[in-house]
Order: sequence, then C-alpha cells, then structure tokens
Amino acid sequence: MLRGKDVALSLLAVGTAAAAGYVLSANRSRDTDACSKADLGARVVGRADVPDDATVVAATSRQLDEIPGARRAIDRAVRNDAREEWEHVTLERDGAWSVVDAVRESLPYYDGSDDRYNGVYVRYRDRIVVLDAIGWARLEEPLY
Repeated sequence: MLRGKDVALSLLAVGTAAAAGYVLSANRSRDTDACSKADLGARVVGRADVPDDATVVAATSRQLDEIPGARRAIDRAVRNDAREEWEHVTLERDGAWSVVDAVRESLPYYDGSDDRYNGVYVRYRDRIVVLDAIGWARLEEPLY
C-alpha cells in the first residue's frame, strides 16, 4: 500500500511540474511572438537627388512629431551628415509595426521605381533628409 502512495505522489509531482512548464513555455512563446520591431532610417541627400514627383515635408510638420523615433533619426542624420550610411533608430515594443504604417500612410511617402530612395523627403533647414521605416517580428522562439 505504501508503494501505491509513493507512486501516486511521484506521478502527481511530475504531472504538476509538466503542467507548470507548459504554462510558462506558452506564456514566454506568446510574449516573444508579440514583440515587433521597427527600424527608422534617415540619410541626407542632395537637392538633385529629390525626385521631381516627390513631396518634400518641412521638418516642423506635426505629423513627424506623431511618429516615435522620426525626429531622432532625422536629427542623427543631419548631425552626422549621413550621406553614405543610414542613421537608424530601432523601436522594440508591441505595435512597432504601426510606426512603419504611420510613415508610409500619414506622410507623403515616395515609392518610386527609379534609382531614387524610397521614403519621406524632409526639408531640415538647408538640407534634405530621406526618412524610411521597416518592421519585423521575432517569429522564432529563443534557444535556451
């Protein structure tokens, strides 16, 4: 009789640990998948590089203020005179993809097929800066 109780207690302990592990794993997986990232990039371009059919937005536009990280990316590009490389600001939080949508939908986004940069052309004092955004989600579970 004592052996039956020992086996039952062992099975109960193993079952409880397995259930707890499953719940923790499911919560971690859900949190990992829900985390999305957006990367805002900006670079300085010459006036001759602005496409004829692109709308140039003033840096003082309120719409830029409503996009998290946009001002920071533009300021970095101007401060570092980023002509060869993009200056990046990465946002990692739930709903970061909405930043990409905001850049492409609330501002005059240039999406050309020529050799010009896609993005929003912004006039910052005497310079022109291109702002663009991409987004992605972490789809794989971390290896532990």
